[in-house]
Amino acid sequence: MKTQVWSYRWDVSLQFLFLHVTPTTDLFLRSTGLLKVSLKKSSKVFEWFDRYVKYISCQTVLDPPVGPVLSCCCTDLFFFHPENTAPSSSSCESITMTMNSSSKYDNINCKDLIHSGSPAVYQLKPKKENIGTIRRMTLGEKDLTKTNRTILFLGETGTGKSTLINTLVNYTMGVKWEDKVWFQIVEDEKEEKRSQSETQTSDVIVYEIFGFEDKTLPYSLTIIDTPGYGGTRGIEHDVIISHRLFDLFRSEDGVHEINAVGLVLKATECRLNDRLSYIFDSVMSLFGKDMEKNIVPLITHSNGRTPTNVLKALEAVSIKFAKDEKNQPVHFLFDNCQHEDRTEDTEYLECADKISTEGLRQFTDFLEKTEPQKLKTTVDVLNERIRLTACIQNLKERVEFIELKQKEIQQTEEALKKYEQEMKNNEKFTVEVDEVYKDKEPIDGGMWGLVFYAAATCCTVCEENCHHPGCTMAWKPGHCEVMKGGRCTVCTKKCPVSAHVKEKWIYVNKTRKVQKTLEDVKEKYEKNKTERESRLSLLENLKKKTEELQKDKDQWLESFQHVVKLEHAVSLSTLVHLDFLIEKMKEKGDTEKVQKLEEMKSGVDKGTRAALRYKFMRLKLAAKAPKEAIN
Repeated sequence: MKTQVWSYRWDVSLQFLFLHVTPTTDLFLRSTGLLKVSLKKSSKVFEWFDRYVKYISCQTVLDPPVGPVLSCCCTDLFFFHPENTAPSSSSCESITMTMNSSSKYDNINCKDLIHSGSPAVYQLKPKKENIGTIRRMTLGEKDLTKTNRTILFLGETGTGKSTLINTLVNYTMGVKWEDKVWFQIVEDEKEEKRSQSETQTSDVIVYEIFGFEDKTLPYSLTIIDTPGYGGTRGIEHDVIISHRLFDLFRSEDGVHEINAVGLVLKATECRLNDRLSYIFDSVMSLFGKDMEKNIVPLITHSNGRTPTNVLKALEAVSIKFAKDEKNQPVHFLFDNCQHEDRTEDTEYLECADKISTEGLRQFTDFLEKTEPQKLKTTVDVLNERIRLTACIQNLKERVEFIELKQKEIQQTEEALKKYEQEMKNNEKFTVEVDEVYKDKEPIDGGMWGLVFYAAATCCTVCEENCHHPGCTMAWKPGHCEVMKGGRCTVCTKKCPVSAHVKEKWIYVNKTRKVQKTLEDVKEKYEKNKTERESRLSLLENLKKKTEELQKDKDQWLESFQHVVKLEHAVSLSTLVHLDFLIEKMKEKGDTEKVQKLEEMKSGVDKGTRAALRYKFMRLKLAAKAPKEAIN
């Protein structure tokens, strides 16, 4: 069988090239997809043609021998037809469409074909770098003269968040249904796991899309993806994601404003679980109520109808988001099937594409019109919240230490009373007590890039943790947020910066079983007493020490309560400690304060209570399971 090679240059006449090949080689051409190829650079033509020549040179029958007989130009299209068959005008029109839809993406060099067909699916290969603990993936070159819009995506696994990000990127690039091409920027699960294990980066990824301004949108895009919330790695990982977002907002080359927060939800959702409330509250605690007008539900798997059930479910858990001029909830619909094979059900797929395209048009219009939430003021507020949270954590540890000391004194008193005669007759007679001491325990942490250093700021004089967890921005204690005017705002003695260290360990309260003689007890509790003092005075001294500790404990609880109240916008970081404070006030018998704290707790909205339930549930599970290291 003979085959003709047609070479068509759009600004010249049709050129005919004849090539005699065997049926085997004709089958090869058809199976390898060389029947119709759009090319922009002639070098590619020779490369592909050379592959063909090398293949057929292995055949037993070649009549005549094949050589590189090919007329090429920069915009040539070559394809193969059976002998004596010329392309019809309709096929030329089809070829023109194929060439146009393909060639307009030829300038995107950083892509790999991962699936041929309709559509052809490409994996984009953006430039990767780390902003401290955050991964940044940049497609194209940033133009400072162009405007930019930033979106923060939130959503559980299975809602279609990754597909929505890919859809938004394709829309930005100007990809249309008839182009029969699709681009992915989100790495598939296997590649992402491999990449994460190599770089040890966090789950927070920033995608930057530059160079496509005026294709569809008049601005470039920055997309912040937050996978991992509510995942299987425990509550500690959820907290770290919030800290890493905070790091992103504070970093000089990070993100400094947000145009929209997209809550990605499936259209079939009728009831939202506590996990979503936790996700929402964790992130919104970084912004406050001013962000409300920038929050919008992005409804996936939609049939184009109003998602009444989802909107009611959001209202039920008190998640507030943007409203239009008629006070109706702003939301956008998507049915992202553009990447699916179009050999069957093309009518349904094209309808789904229209739903998504309209949703994208409306959403990007919203992005253009909505005022961004500036993060400069927010960062100042967050820095203050860091100090408050650090104080709360530190005060809680102080109270727990005092309680352990009280228990030790109580055991000593009981032993003195029980073994009075034995200790009097035998100076070496010992009793066993739980002695309290401070120990150092290693924590996960380390350096990321040139900006971030995750560790703990601790006071070596007070032997207290002044900032942990969440101390990532400071390279040394003097730069930590808890320092003010050269002194610490957290530790007991408010020690100077010089008394502090930043290391990958923390102080922990521990007890150990020890044997003590009467002399040991006297040495510990009667350092300023004379040896003539009797055993009775020792008991009195122990009682006095207990009273002093109780006084200190009451003082710390009072401080604890005031610090908690300072956070007017009650967040999870506050609520997690409310039950601890209520319990201690009950032990103290202060019913008035217990009532006030209970009122404070009951005033929290349904959404935050749901988030709190989820957090306590995760903490409870974490306590039962072995602790996992967090990267």
